[in-house]
Amino acid sequence: MAIKHNNAVPNNHFRKDWQRRVRTHFDQPGRKTRRRQARVEKAAKIAPRPLDKLRPVVRCPTIKYNRRVRAGRGFSLAELKEAGIPRKLAPTIGISVDPRRQNLSEESLKANVARLKEYQQRLILFPRRNGKQTKGDASAEEVKAAKNGEGVASATSAVIPIVHAAAITEGKLSDYPTEENAYRKLRLARSEARYVGVREKRAKAKADEESAKKK
Repeated sequence: MAIKHNNAVPNNHFRKDWQRRVRTHFDQPGRKTRRRQARVEKAAKIAPRPLDKLRPVVRCPTIKYNRRVRAGRGFSLAELKEAGIPRKLAPTIGISVDPRRQNLSEESLKANVARLKEYQQRLILFPRRNGKQTKGDASAEEVKAAKNGEGVASATSAVIPIVHAAAITEGKLSDYPTEENAYRKLRLARSEARYVGVREKRAKAKADEESAKKK
């Protein structure tokens, strides 16, 4: 192929041996096993503390997923204030805080405040120094029981799980009988709204034609 015009001289590099640098993921099952073992070792090392901090229940974004709930980044300052937990104390007792988050509904505020209060009831707070208890610290009996592993699984080792609303509702959609087809009803309403101008024009033309015939 002849070179035309005042362009750059082609200098293509096709000898990079790119096949040696292809990333494969054949180690995925092994990595999964190692991650699981690391979580188990970390849980045993920091016991009776939980692996992760307590996180709020939030709605997923977008219309497609907003029926689902998931764990958020952290509790808002309004939720901490409503639960009576100081914002600086919360991270030290295993509660995640997100000062940028805002509560857009009263329902989410109440649900997360109830979550915080449940966590406070189950919390076993060890004193900073042995034998010197301060306000909010657990009693010596509770500390001893936690160290021995009695009631730890229900108290602090597992953070309160988030249960999806669909999993706890009773019954299914098919259990409720319907008299009409909702899909067909929506399609008919959409069709009527779409052709309302055309049908009005057609009816007016027909009426004018009939009146012209009578004359």
